[in-house]
Amino acid sequence: MFILALVLGFISGSLPFSVWLGKLFLSQDIREIGDGNPGATNVFRTGNWKVGILALLLDYLKGVLPVAISYSVWGIQEGKLVAVMMAPLLGHQLSPFLGFRGGKGVATTFGVWTGVTMWEGPIVLGSLLTIFYFLFDHDAWSVIFGMIGLLLYWLLKGATAEIYGAALANLFFLLWTHRLALNGKIGLRFLRFRLKSR
Repeated sequence: MFILALVLGFISGSLPFSVWLGKLFLSQDIREIGDGNPGATNVFRTGNWKVGILALLLDYLKGVLPVAISYSVWGIQEGKLVAVMMAPLLGHQLSPFLGFRGGKGVATTFGVWTGVTMWEGPIVLGSLLTIFYFLFDHDAWSVIFGMIGLLLYWLLKGATAEIYGAALANLFFLLWTHRLALNGKIGLRFLRFRLKSR
């Protein structure tokens, strides 16, 4: 079942829903706008929020479903669970449908953690991302700090080794997918707002 779980997770993660929805409903290749990322963010950049929400939901579900099946139905745990959780993320980043290129994997990250922890992981990560997004003016670093925060949360809670290992692997994955955007300097949104208001 372990090999099947890996294959299922990778194939599920590799489905480029945002690109397909852009072509189907918007007659547009979303990789030609914004940062060129084949993810839901660029669907929202087209101005069609309905298709954007659908793309975001599908990118989320392609992380939830294979991991939930592997963990809750097939009972895959311990070290193998780390690989199972990473499979949809790697599929998203190395999609054979896009010439082994893909997106940054933020929505799929939320899905992966939902598949194992239900509400806990996504709520903690979402709360941290919201805080860092409003604190810093660099979106990529906000994602990284949010993931570091989730890693520390599991550490302080005394989570199992596989949960902590999956969070660490997820952090390195996000560092890789955001590597080009992490070159910018980090500024404080509220400080910049105060300076502009003077």
